[in-house]
Parts: sequence; structure tokens; C-alpha cells
Amino acid sequence: MARARSSTTRTAAPPAWRRRLMLAVKISAFLAVLGLGALVTAVFIARSQLPSFESLKSSPNGQMIRVHAADGSVLVSLGPSYGEWLPYDRIPAVMRDATIAVEDRRFRSHLGVDPIGIARSVMIRMERGRWVQGGSTVTQQLARNIFLNNQKKFGRKFREWILALALERKFDKDQILELYLNKVYYGGGAYGIDAASRKFFGHGADRLSLAEAAVIAGLVKAPSNYSPTADADAAKGRAGVVLQQMVRNGFVTSAQAASADPGDVKLAPPARQNSVRYFTDWALPQLDLLIDETVKPLEVWTTLDPAMQREADAAIRANVPKGAQGALVAIDRDGAVRAMVGGTDYVSSIYNRATQAQRQPGSAFKLFVYLAALEAGRTPEDKEIDEPVTIDGWSPRNDSRRNSGEVTLRTAFAYSLNTIAAKLGQAVGFQTVADMARRFGITTPVNTHPSMVLGTSDVRLIDMTHAFASVGNKGVDVAPFGITRVTADNETIYTHEVDRSRVLVAPTVAAQMTDLLQTAVNTGTGRAAQIGRPVAGKTGTTTSSKDGWFLGFSSGLTTGIWMGRDDARPIAGLHGGTAPARAFAQFMKAAVASRPIEQFDTQVTLPEAQLEPDAESYYGAPDNMSFVDDDGNPLPMDAPRAPAGDQDYYPDRPAGPLPPNAGIQQPLQQPQRPRDDLAPPDTGGERLDQDWLDRVTGQGQGAGRRDQGRDQGRDAGRDPARAQPPRTPPERPNQ
Repeated sequence: MARARSSTTRTAAPPAWRRRLMLAVKISAFLAVLGLGALVTAVFIARSQLPSFESLKSSPNGQMIRVHAADGSVLVSLGPSYGEWLPYDRIPAVMRDATIAVEDRRFRSHLGVDPIGIARSVMIRMERGRWVQGGSTVTQQLARNIFLNNQKKFGRKFREWILALALERKFDKDQILELYLNKVYYGGGAYGIDAASRKFFGHGADRLSLAEAAVIAGLVKAPSNYSPTADADAAKGRAGVVLQQMVRNGFVTSAQAASADPGDVKLAPPARQNSVRYFTDWALPQLDLLIDETVKPLEVWTTLDPAMQREADAAIRANVPKGAQGALVAIDRDGAVRAMVGGTDYVSSIYNRATQAQRQPGSAFKLFVYLAALEAGRTPEDKEIDEPVTIDGWSPRNDSRRNSGEVTLRTAFAYSLNTIAAKLGQAVGFQTVADMARRFGITTPVNTHPSMVLGTSDVRLIDMTHAFASVGNKGVDVAPFGITRVTADNETIYTHEVDRSRVLVAPTVAAQMTDLLQTAVNTGTGRAAQIGRPVAGKTGTTTSSKDGWFLGFSSGLTTGIWMGRDDARPIAGLHGGTAPARAFAQFMKAAVASRPIEQFDTQVTLPEAQLEPDAESYYGAPDNMSFVDDDGNPLPMDAPRAPAGDQDYYPDRPAGPLPPNAGIQQPLQQPQRPRDDLAPPDTGGERLDQDWLDRVTGQGQGAGRRDQGRDQGRDAGRDPARAQPPRTPPERPNQ
């Protein structure tokens, strides 16, 4: 008989992993409930502390700020530009719709914080590796503008969320939008749509057209970049984006958007300004990161030197090519910005080319190539062969399209030889060069393609000036700053402290780099930048003369100059050694006139041939002395002389054997002026005459016959291995 089955079955216990999962879910749910409760509590506390709607309407839109120069004089008094407060029903519907479409399309449905917008922002951040767009709602922006600042910290962002949720609990959507449109900053000192409309269009905001509303709505994202007075094309382009968003979200039809052409909008003429505003526009936004005071009137003390600013303005205007723009930054040895010019005329363009424009620096970027090489152990006297070179399919050429054979790094830098820079970059590593650029303050992306050694990565003028200033400061970082002190109600709330602790390269490396920079000014491409006292600097010229740079330092002041067209079209005759170098000299002569002359740690050393005596000393009349070599040892009296028939090239040098007791003694001291036949031709820039360069370096067909007998005797007498065969006398070069 079969055993009867038990009427009861035993239930198996859940596995351990499931128990742990259930426990984790319960803990997470508990923490979520606890966090939600804390959030609700914080929101209701914040709501209870919010001012009334009328109080917010009457609160100031911004601070009054008085900006002082370094000498205490008042540069400019700034304050909010107020328009008429427009109630919600007087604000044109096109203005309300344009703002919602471009800033917060779910404004009517979210609770103050938009989770969808935040999630989209985070996803884009993960895809691109940086924050490209924020997820802030109109309510969040209102909370930030009224109660907080623009510091990019999570704590500030969390408070912003709490305040936004509280505002949505206290006020309805129409009130929030009314507050926003009457308080948000639209650039140029204008707070609120009425002030912006009067500033940019010359009439009140209650008469805004669809195109005008699109222009104003597009300003909130970046008031400085999209301001119609700064860049009309950018403002109109941004307005087109706003119109597209309005169509996408159903606020206007495609036909209405097409009929509203932002290009037809007439702008009101701006008030007269001067170049000082380039500096204040750069310096004052930094207050958001320096202080928390947002209400009390401020006294801001800056580094700007009014006299230097006037000289900088005059130097740019006097030297910039017709139809081009120019920019200048002057930084003192502690990082204080003494002068800043962002363009030829602030009235016509407030776009600051000194701090915002990104352009290729050309050969000025070789600063970082040679810094990397010097740090790796190379010296200015090391030699490289200037010859054709190909790196990963890239074959750089010198501007002359010819090569000069063996040269020192000093000569290569002075005459900006591209092949040598390419070789050095390959030797130390292009990534090393890029790292050196970033170490010295380059904030824009730097590529690591071989051509990067010739300055193919876009940079900002202020960053390049920062780098040169750090070299001049013996390798210690010189970070630019514009604000020294801020006071509110006669109480100092901020004081700048100079940080001298960040050493970028060893002092010996900085001294060697300064040595090379001196040579570039004294005999190389930067000769036009000479000012009668020690100067170290470098030129830069980009393809087809689209950009011209000169950056250098003297007597503790570093100045960087850029010239070019905003549309990057070529400019005939523009090289770093022409207009930019002349502007540098004009400015620096006045800027450092009252400063003591300072010698660099290393005295200027000329390229190889420049150390030789003048032509008259070699080929003058007999003086009962004897020929000597570089070491002072006498040469044989029967050393070869110029072949017969060569007197047309050296008229003072007779042909045939030396007569008894004839000769010349080589001077023991460096000549005080360069040889006439070695002086660079006046090309005004980096494109030097190859025949002249060959004579300087002693290479190539243009090396000149003056050295033939001396070279043979010297080499044969000192080291047979170094002896060279006689060169074939070249044709007489053009004089």
C-alpha cells in the first residue's frame, strides 16, 4: 500500500542573494523617503523666508560699481541700466514665447527643476567629456540672479534647486516669468527686457517685434558673445536659432519665422566708449568668483596703468594694417595687467581680441618647442643640420625654401628655421611640447600633430603673453590678474595675493630661453622690436600672412601683440617682424622709460658669424700684424687669399699671395655693431634672404668667398678631420 503523501508542503527559504537584495531595496527606499522628506522640509523653510512679490519687484537689479586704476583715478563707474517695469500683460507675447522656447520649453509643466533637462545635460557631459549645456530652468536662473552668484560649485547648485522649488510653491508661473523678464541680465549693463530694448533698439520693450524679441531672448545664454554691439552677426545668428525653437515648440509658424528676418533689425547707435572698457569687461566678471557681495556698492581697485593704456591704444592704431584689427596685453613681473587693447575701436566692436579671440601663433609657438628641448638637456650652442626633413608624411620647409646646413640652435631660433623646430619637436616628443605649452598657461586645446611645432593650434593672446612673462620671471609662473582690492562700505572684502610658488622650469632653462629670445631681437626676425635696452622676444607669422605676432619682455614688463583680420583673410606684407614688432617698440619705449634698465642673466650672444670682426678688419690695409684663428693662434703668412678677379666682391682685398708683414689681427672683444655684409636685409619680417642667411651660417652657395682661405688654414692647422675642400667661388650676390 502506497504511503500517503503529507497534506502539507514545506516552503523553501529564499536564497541569500535575494535576501540581501530585498534588504538593499528596503534601505534605499528608506533613504529615498528620508531624503524626500528632508527636501520637502528644506523647500518649505525656504518658501517661508522668500520675500513677497512686491519686495522682489522693488529690489535692485544689480550693484553700483566704481572701478579705479592703479594710480587711484576712476576708470569708469558702472551700474545697472534700469528700464520700465513691465507687468506680465504688457510684455509682448512674442517676448514671452521666445524666452520659453529657447531657455525652458517645459516651463509650464515642471515644478521648478526639470529632471529631463538635467538628465540630457548629464548625458551630453558623458558623451563629450565636458559640460556643454546646463539643465537650468527659468525659475532656477531667476533664483540664481536674485539670491546667488555664478560660482560653479555643487553646493551653490543645490541651493539653487531648493530656491527654485520654493519659488514655484510661492508664486505662479506668470509671476515667475514677469520677475525673470524684468530682472535678467542682457549685457551692456542692461537688466530686464525694457532696458535691453532701449539700449539695442532705441524703444521700449512693449513694442518689440518678433525679430527683436528673438535677438533679446538669444542674449541670455552669453550676453558678451551675442551682444548686438559686440558682434551683430553673432547676435543675428543666435536670433535665428531662437526662431527655429519657436517653430519647433509651436509658438509661431514657419511662415511667421521666415518673415521675421533678424538681419533687417535696426540697432540703436551705441554710446561712445574707449579702450579701457576692454580691460573692465575682462576684469569685472571675475568678481563673481572673488566675492559673495551682490548688493552693496563696490569700489574695485585694478592694475591698469592709464598712461600705459594710452600708449598701447596709440601703438595699435598707428601700426595696425588698414582693414585689420590689433590687440595688446602688457603684464608686469607680478602678473598685474597694466594695459589691454582688444581692438582698434571699442565703439565699433567690443569683442576683446586680447582675451577671447583664438588664432594660430605661428613661429611664436616655438617658445614651447625650444623650452622642451632645453629642459631635455640641449643648449643654445648645440648644432643641428638644416636640411629637408619628413615626419609622418609632413615635410616642413623654411620660408626661403632653402636650407643652410649645420647651424646652432641659437641661429635656428633667431632666424626661425622651421626644419630645426620640427627636428627638435620630434626628438623631445610632440606630446612633451604640448604639455610644456599647457604648463605655461595655454588654456586652448593643443594638438600633437608634427606641424604643431609651427603654431597650428589656436591660442589666446593673453595666454601667450602669460607664457612669455613666466620665462622672463626666471621660470616662475606669472598668472595675469586685473583686480587688486575690493571694498564695500569702506571695508576691504578682497585683496589679491601674488603666488610666486609655482616653478614651471628650472632657472637655468629660463635663462637659456631668454638668451635665445635676445638673439631673435638683436639679429633675427625681431629686429624691429629693439628699444635701446635689453629686449627678449619672438615673432610669429601664420600661413599667407593671416596673423602677425610679437611677444617680448624688457625691464620687468612683458607685452604681447597680435594683428590680423577677424575673417582670417590674408594681409599683404603682414609678418610678426613688421607691424607687430614696430607696435611693440613704440609701446615699450614709452612704457618702460621711467624704469631702470635691467640686464638679463645671460648677455646677448650673436649667431656664429655675427661674432666675427667687421669686414674692414679682415680686409683693410696692412698693419704689420698677423692673421690669427679663433683661438688666437697665428696662421701661415702664405695662407690663400682671394683668387684673382674676385676684387669686385671684396674690393679692399687684393688678390695673390700675401706680401711680407701683411695681415690682420682678430679683435679680442665682440664688435659693437654687426658686419655690414652680415646685417640682415630689410625684409621686415621672418622671410629672410637666403643668400644672406647662408653667409651668416657659413653654409650653402651664398656663403661668400671671404672665408675660403681663413677656413682652410684654420681647419687644416687645428684638426685635419675638420678640414674642408675649397669652395667654388660663387657669383657676386645682389647688394
